[in-house]
Amino acid sequence: MQLGAAESIQPTHRLNVVGFFCPVPVAEAKKALSTMNKGQVLEVWADDPETLHDLPMIIERSGHTLVSIESDAGEYRFLVEVAA
Repeated sequence: MQLGAAESIQPTHRLNVVGFFCPVPVAEAKKALSTMNKGQVLEVWADDPETLHDLPMIIERSGHTLVSIESDAGEYRFLVEVAA
């Protein structure tokens, strides 16, 4: 699964929460995003299927932009651009 064209966007920050389950991936992503500046891009790697629902919802509520979601071998890669 791939949503959006993320090939040209390079992450400025990376977060690996593979092996962690709800609420850790969302909480860690929120914490990382709160320290970033507008225009920076966070790459999040997770393997908890709940992140496919929870992370996009949190990103939308916070006003950031979900650039893409990719899935490969049970792991999910999210790219998030910081709005403010």
